[in-house]
Amino acid sequence: MLDLSNQKFKVGIYIRLSREDGEDKKESESIGNQRLILKRYIKENNLQFIDEYVDDGVSRNYF
Repeated sequence: MLDLSNQKFKVGIYIRLSREDGEDKKESESIGNQRLILKRYIKENNLQFIDEYVDDGVSRNYF
């Protein structure tokens, strides 16, 4: 069996805006709360945080 207990995994987190959050906030409480929960999980599980991806529900046209 493969022993991964001594490995430090690199992780990225994906955070998505809740429909219940208002549009008048710069960054929703939902995103802030998700970030705190995920970063706490990363720390508690000895993971290596690499990057964060946020879906704030705003469509963008890059063309």
